[in-house]
Amino acid sequence: MNTTYNAGGRDGRAGASRVDEGCDASDVETDFLGEEVDFADAELDLAGDFTGGPADGTAHPSAGAAADGDPEDVDPTDTEIARDMLDFIEASPSMFHSAASICDWLDDAGFTYLPESAAWDLEPGGAYYTQRNGSSVIAWQVGEGVPAPAAGAQQADFRFADELDCPAYHFQVAASHADSSTFKVKAVPELDGAGESLRLNVEAYGGMIDYSWFDRPLGLAGRVLVREDMDEEGADGAAGADAAVTPVAIHSRLLFIDRPVAIIPSLAIHMDREVNKGFAPNRQVDLCPLFSAGELKAGAFDALVARELGVRPDQVLARDLFLVNLQPAQVWGEGEEFVSSPRLDDLMCAYTSLSAFLQVGAPLENRISVYCCFDNEEVGSNTKQGAMSTLLRDTLERINQSLGFSSQDLRRALAASFMVSCDNAHAVHPNRSERADERNRCVLNGGLVIKEAANQAYCTDAFSRAVFAALLDRAGVPRQTFANKSDMAGGSTLGNLSNMQVSMHGVDVGCAQLAMHSSYETAGARDVAHAIAAFEAFYEADVHIDGAQAALLA
Repeated sequence: MNTTYNAGGRDGRAGASRVDEGCDASDVETDFLGEEVDFADAELDLAGDFTGGPADGTAHPSAGAAADGDPEDVDPTDTEIARDMLDFIEASPSMFHSAASICDWLDDAGFTYLPESAAWDLEPGGAYYTQRNGSSVIAWQVGEGVPAPAAGAQQADFRFADELDCPAYHFQVAASHADSSTFKVKAVPELDGAGESLRLNVEAYGGMIDYSWFDRPLGLAGRVLVREDMDEEGADGAAGADAAVTPVAIHSRLLFIDRPVAIIPSLAIHMDREVNKGFAPNRQVDLCPLFSAGELKAGAFDALVARELGVRPDQVLARDLFLVNLQPAQVWGEGEEFVSSPRLDDLMCAYTSLSAFLQVGAPLENRISVYCCFDNEEVGSNTKQGAMSTLLRDTLERINQSLGFSSQDLRRALAASFMVSCDNAHAVHPNRSERADERNRCVLNGGLVIKEAANQAYCTDAFSRAVFAALLDRAGVPRQTFANKSDMAGGSTLGNLSNMQVSMHGVDVGCAQLAMHSSYETAGARDVAHAIAAFEAFYEADVHIDGAQAALLA
């Protein structure tokens, strides 16, 4: 088949393109509908990688340079896509705002919102989403070819191994996370400081680089739970027996104070002459943001929150508010090679996978495309809305049931399903290259990174690497490899944790970036388009899996 491939964002602007040339008769298989499918570039070697892949862990040979040292050679479309991503990030200062932004995109694309508390009624070709806690979102598109249960697997009978009876449908999932490392304001938010000063009482959320938060303009973002009394008497605080029966409504309100209201000041070098020889800040002492020099008094923080929401301070019952670095996100460099922003980890992957998911649309085949963005990855994912929660399992079970399939059908579908766990990777540092593995290292603008760890902190194994590498190679999308140095502990992400609830084949991927978990991170501007192209290739493909023995990419 001759296929033209465009990599674009939400509005379909192209970032890369490829054309698959026609194949000869020896390279042709037929799918379950009898259509010819080209698998010339998907020859599987389960002992290692797909044919044609790099052996040294560097960028795949298909990754060409975006520019040859001349800024005039920069692809303006790549830069535009990168700026679109930064707009998305700046509109997502907390995990609650990230989820709200994603839901807005889904609403604009015509998706139907299905609350977890509602009954679900799905049909082939439909597009739906649900959310939990206002901070995690799962969206899905049901393939037009998903058969009615009465037809069963016979309608989707696709044989690429001897007498293999494939399930009626399968899932193809891309999952990222909405949260980023920062500081959370405590329930009692204020601390007295020297003189008449007032500080904020904060604690770490995730494993951030502490020193990167000093001397930055800080805003606040998150959600606030507000009491809204149902009548005037209740609003005035009725007493006695009447107060006990006064109806009270509690609503969650998003809050983003996008102007500087605090700063964490460094101690002058004259007062710490050894600071450049090593500094380990104490989070209870050194990292308390300055909120007022003396003009504001106790209670000013709650008054600020209430004023921003247009309510009285006594109506604010609780809040999840976080510090926000207000430095503007930007594309920079003479060749416009870089993007720098707060929260690149992991909103870069949340954005690129969402763009691809919406651009590709509902599949025609018997598969269900799924987009996930979870909360709380930075603190271990073990919350009711994290990747280790029941959210994905509950959603997939309800999809299966709503389409009229049995519990056995779901198990068969999961056995044939594939997840791409999307979270950024560590690029080799220009000043500290010795901290990267000698061969399994990645660079900015070198393409999407496939991550692997022997301890399974990443869910990638040889089978999932082979399948995803073949997808990227077929689409002409550059790829790279990452593994930790053997004498250094690495991080983890959500793929392996999600698999504790919903087991399926999975691969860990991400965009190469510098300064991960800094308050201001840097990545490659070209990699935004690379990632969108990679995820579009995944959502466009029909991935057929035979256990861990074989796979076919239709």
